[in-house]
Amino acid sequence: MKPINHIEGRAFPLGLKNVDTDVIIPAHYLKTITRKGLGRGAFETIRAQEGNVFDDPEYKGANILVAGDNFGCGSSREHAAWALNDMGVDAVIAPSFSDIFSGNAFKNGILTVVLPQEAVDRLVEVAKTDPISIDLEHQTVTTPFQDRFTFEIDPFRKHCLLNGLDEVGMTLAQDAVIGTFEAKMAVDRPWL
Repeated sequence: MKPINHIEGRAFPLGLKNVDTDVIIPAHYLKTITRKGLGRGAFETIRAQEGNVFDDPEYKGANILVAGDNFGCGSSREHAAWALNDMGVDAVIAPSFSDIFSGNAFKNGILTVVLPQEAVDRLVEVAKTDPISIDLEHQTVTTPFQDRFTFEIDPFRKHCLLNGLDEVGMTLAQDAVIGTFEAKMAVDRPWL
């Protein structure tokens, strides 16, 4: 997982409430055994609408998504986070997230930023014309217009995202301790 400290760029000004995981990535894409290519199917029902933000060349390469309340509700499919990753989305800003989606996003290196509805409304407007900046270390979201919004994040999640540590990375960071334990077990309990 790549470390996240500062995310800056254009944002998709989605703003919709209750976007569930079936909207993020429809069920017929769940048959794949790879994460690659899921971004093509992301938001398929929204992309079917003319003038949608995901196919607008203005937002090509956007790495932030500004969404409405209860983003990622619905099923527990990790494919939703995989699809966002494949689209190049590094962060989602919303007033609230489904707990399961938020956990899946974190485990896949996507920062979820919870801000009040008024701040999200402002960011949706800014995203239509200008970039947004997220500073994870200082826990702020800023705009070129001097808007500054602070957000809370679990300290453990912050540490992992700043250092690019997923579950495998955290285990590998304990390699020496694990090796010492395994060597001791081999002496103390050779029958194992």
